[in-house]
Amino acid sequence: MVSTGSGLIDRLKEIVGTANILTDPQDQAPFLSDWLGKYRGTAVAVVRPGTTQEVADVMVACAAAYVPVVPQGGHTSLSGGATPDMSGCAVVLSLVRMNRIRALDPIGQTMAVDAGVILANVQNAAQEAGFFFPLSLGAEGSCTIGGNLAANAGGVAVLRYGVMRELTLGLEVVLPDGRIWNGMKALRKDNTGYALRDLFIGSEGTLGIITGAVLKLFPQPTARATAFVAVADVGAALRLLGVVRKHCGDRLTAFEFLTGETLAMIQRQIDDVRVPLGKIPAAGVLIELSDIDDEMALSARLERALGAAMDDALVTDAVVAQDNAQAKSIWRLRESVSQALVREGKAIKHDISVPVAEIADFVAAADLAVAEALPGIRPMVFGHLGDGNLHYNLMRPLAMSEEAFVAQGGLLTRIVHDQTSRRHGSISAEHGIGQLRVGEMAVCKAPLELELMQALKRLLDPDGLMNPGKLLPM
Repeated sequence: MVSTGSGLIDRLKEIVGTANILTDPQDQAPFLSDWLGKYRGTAVAVVRPGTTQEVADVMVACAAAYVPVVPQGGHTSLSGGATPDMSGCAVVLSLVRMNRIRALDPIGQTMAVDAGVILANVQNAAQEAGFFFPLSLGAEGSCTIGGNLAANAGGVAVLRYGVMRELTLGLEVVLPDGRIWNGMKALRKDNTGYALRDLFIGSEGTLGIITGAVLKLFPQPTARATAFVAVADVGAALRLLGVVRKHCGDRLTAFEFLTGETLAMIQRQIDDVRVPLGKIPAAGVLIELSDIDDEMALSARLERALGAAMDDALVTDAVVAQDNAQAKSIWRLRESVSQALVREGKAIKHDISVPVAEIADFVAAADLAVAEALPGIRPMVFGHLGDGNLHYNLMRPLAMSEEAFVAQGGLLTRIVHDQTSRRHGSISAEHGIGQLRVGEMAVCKAPLELELMQALKRLLDPDGLMNPGKLLPM
């Protein structure tokens, strides 16, 4: 057995080189606090391997020493999924050096990449080759493909292209004992048993370390049409979704919903962002179509859809972007939500999904329930309406201190998650469970479902060394 002291450190230095193992607290600091500053931990060392074999060798050494390993990519988790605990027992394994684009196949329309490649670099490489990789996130300039896979990331284009699981063909994974599973297949059809790929996607580093992936590419859209639409409420927005789908089919790429309260908060907190209709509506929807068609034809199609919706009294006002600058201005409104929330104050955040048909009922019931529990509370509701994913965030009553409000977080979260569970929804649509929601897994998962997940964990990681304290209750 390798010692958890200098023996392990010496062995890790042999594997990755002295420059790629960090033991000084100041050098480690950027790897030990999560993106939001909510979680903080300590580590034996931060190790930065440069190849899959080095990852495997690190895992062998850590397994021999019974030292936990916390995989880390761009470190942009919103649930503390890549931050070690305060025990100081773990090794943080950062994949930042594994940033190669391994191959691009223009015929098969695939790209093979290291797990540490930044998402924006994948997008740019695809564009330079005349293709399109559709995953788009606020953190795309720093998040990595491995992290996107670990959390099964979604983003604004899920409606048309799907989540990360649907954008991935093959994986390369280092198991907790150091064995390498090479599943880097670029096959779109493979009916030979269990889909191991799907087991590791969304596992948040608790079953192994994803070191490579084969991603799907798509034709580069040559035309986009963007609109901002005023609607009465979320129910009208859902009916509008049906109308736009009927007229535009799979050209519909994004359908983003924001309540009037959320829009007002954005205008209040972000100086250079304005609702393009001149006044704040009861609710708004950002719609984007994309195609390889002519842009004027695409805009005309969107205008016809909105005209039909106005005839049905689903839309009270609308603006269709006339150029790229106007489209960017509309998107800036949606992209500014997170910054506005931070400036508004502490929020109790929820990343939920329910069946699309249940969204209006969920919002009405949740709004009523949290208002009864805490009069004056301010729900800020926005999200990817077309795929059922809402960010249901709660801001304090104006007369209440932030400290007193935060103390109500547990009660308010139970209320929101109870409303989610009643509709057979999910308490984490795209942010992952991490540390944030791990205590709620026993409540939101059926006993058999949780039993099967724990059995898989024991099978692949019998010593419980992979990202402990995340995803599954101990």
